[in-house]
Amino acid sequence: MSRIGSERKIIMASIFLIFLGLITAVMNGRTDHIYRTWVAIVGLSIPLILPAKVPDPPERLRPFLAPVYNEGTMMILAVFIAVHVSLVNVPFTHYDLFHRDWRNADMISHFLGGLTLWLMIAEVLSALGESRMNLSRKELVLYSFLIFYALAIGWEIAEKLSEGSITFIHESTLNKLRDLVMDTLGAFLGLWMLRRKNYPFSLPRE
Repeated sequence: MSRIGSERKIIMASIFLIFLGLITAVMNGRTDHIYRTWVAIVGLSIPLILPAKVPDPPERLRPFLAPVYNEGTMMILAVFIAVHVSLVNVPFTHYDLFHRDWRNADMISHFLGGLTLWLMIAEVLSALGESRMNLSRKELVLYSFLIFYALAIGWEIAEKLSEGSITFIHESTLNKLRDLVMDTLGAFLGLWMLRRKNYPFSLPRE
């Protein structure tokens, strides 16, 4: 019997925490949270199953699947999703810290989301750099942050445009700026992790 690594254990623990959220959603009759937790459980099961079922993915897809095949990256993603889902409905309570009871809880999600998003972008670019683009470290960091901000700002714009149809989304411009600051701090943590710890993967050499 193979030994389960610490990263995989954390992914599995995150899935279990989300499962508790699913039970809570059923108890509270929250259809939105049932859907949210179910999608999260299925999504986080993919990195536990796919590498074993498809150990050698097609070469063209390999750079884009690099984060999925890296349990360190997937562990960070799992923690982010588990924390976010738990903030939306604290397990075995009626508290919705994200939308109702503590609206500042989104700072936590944006910080962890920024960390996760930037690491995944950087890992894909790193894999592309090795196989096709031959990116230097400075180029990789620059391009990763350009893509990161395009996605982060795009998300905030999409939220603003959806305020009319989704009642619980209504944030001031100052709140939007704060979200981007927290996204950035998370991304900076990811950059520090790569530069100082070479984790969850290594940047190309200078």
